[in-house]
Amino acid sequence: MNEQIVWIVLKRLRTPFFVIIVTFAISILGLVLIPGVDDQGHPYQMTFFDAFYFVTYMASTIGFGEAPYTFTYEQRMWVSFIIYFTVIGWFYGIGAIVALIQDEGLRRALNLNIFRKQVHNLHDPFYIILGYNAVTKTIINKINGVDYRVVVLDKSPQKIEELVLENFHPHVPSSVGDATNQQVLKMAGIHQKNCKGIISLFENDMVNANIATICMLLNKKIDIIIKATSPAQVAHFKSMGLEHVQNPFEVISKRIYFGLTSPHIWLLEMWMYGHILKLKNRDRFPKGRYIIYGSGRMGKAIAEGLEKAGVVYLLKSFDSKKYIKEKDTAIFGDEEDMQTLIQAGVKESACIIAATKNDILNLTILNSAKQLNPDIFTMARENSLDDLNIFQAAKINKIYVVEKILADATYNFISRPLVDLFIREARKQTEEWAEIIVNILNNITGMNPKYFETEFTLENAYALCSELQRGESVTLANLRRSRANKEEMLQIVFLLLKRGDEIFLMPDSQMDLQIGDELLSVADEEVYEDFEYIINNIYELNYVLDKEEQHRLLWRHNGKNNIA
Repeated sequence: MNEQIVWIVLKRLRTPFFVIIVTFAISILGLVLIPGVDDQGHPYQMTFFDAFYFVTYMASTIGFGEAPYTFTYEQRMWVSFIIYFTVIGWFYGIGAIVALIQDEGLRRALNLNIFRKQVHNLHDPFYIILGYNAVTKTIINKINGVDYRVVVLDKSPQKIEELVLENFHPHVPSSVGDATNQQVLKMAGIHQKNCKGIISLFENDMVNANIATICMLLNKKIDIIIKATSPAQVAHFKSMGLEHVQNPFEVISKRIYFGLTSPHIWLLEMWMYGHILKLKNRDRFPKGRYIIYGSGRMGKAIAEGLEKAGVVYLLKSFDSKKYIKEKDTAIFGDEEDMQTLIQAGVKESACIIAATKNDILNLTILNSAKQLNPDIFTMARENSLDDLNIFQAAKINKIYVVEKILADATYNFISRPLVDLFIREARKQTEEWAEIIVNILNNITGMNPKYFETEFTLENAYALCSELQRGESVTLANLRRSRANKEEMLQIVFLLLKRGDEIFLMPDSQMDLQIGDELLSVADEEVYEDFEYIINNIYELNYVLDKEEQHRLLWRHNGKNNIA
């Protein structure tokens, strides 16, 4: 990269340097050849150094005067000529330097060199994000500097400028580049040991497939998080060996299915994304006939969920681009539109879902439906995070923000793997199981608890791991004791324990723990701080394990031996 910069500079400045050298050489030679007189009136011939010195400050318009002696008329005539001669050459050189500074090729080479050094100097684990948009911006805000660092590539210079103006802290190395170019990916650090993975969430499945193939060839050890927009594409990516395929429309389909058939499983998932842990009446999906406006990827995915749940529905084909072109408006609701809704059975239906790619159309479709059936349940696809406030103000019953779903799913995999795992495992359970879990959580931790992920390592659980290394037995029941009074129990629930490839939902409290176990816990922050204190402080752990007296006697025994 440095060689490229040097080559660009030499190529652009070769002619200007030649012009300046020639003008200086002619000027100096003339001053050396033209005789002068010294201060005693004796003939004097300027040396090359004197001539070079004079031309240097004269050509740069600094002007110190005649040197080393007053010039003769012949010398002054020559100087009058070379003033214009050298200044013209000098200005030409300056103009070339200014043009070089503005040269797009040099600027890109300098930026790439800076980018390469910034990536090389990253010592924390990092992910390479391909493409900068609302989804990836949300991911950056959540993980950058908290769990991982981030490197961004985008083909659009405007997008990279937007990212720079966001002024993320810590700094996010970013560069303009084609994500399908192997050299660009190498420069972004795909070969570095601390590169954890690639995030490719482009709308075009073919682009994502090409990127996945290239990344697998360049580094088989990294995680590849990729977006797919159809079941067939998901299956294709899975056949390639990709485990982390994100399909937001599939997520929406499953949420509608579980909302209809297993509302408490739906509640557990939504709680993981910030919903209060209580099933309110407005959360319940209505029973009856459904209308889906828009038969694109989302409409078809919703239809699959409804069909699986045994719900009667009408999937109405609706091309938003064609509608806007024909009617020259994105406002749905003229007489013809209202008649179409009536024919679709809006007055007899329990729910209408607007799933087009145009947010204004989605809003006006639902508003028109409510005019004809004020009691109808409304659901909308919201395509951009920027329009969320508009949808909330419209009082839509349920809003599915495609960008947010995609960002949340990606963030879960990266920073909350146990949460992601719990959601997948909970979907396999029965509604009765989920209702019991919700009741347990409500009774022990309340309706707005938080969840925490803990890996039992020396770094995260020093006291516990030290105890386990000595061959001692510690159970989850031991860790639920309060450090204030071991006869009382902490208000904490252990939702999931992962041990290698084994997964334990609601693990047995008498289960012996092992180093490396990963635990998903639910509690408020104060209770979890107590839990962390117990697993990291030897004295607190000994207290809840009923070993404080034994530890004190051992300490006294060792103290006497040391005195002796």
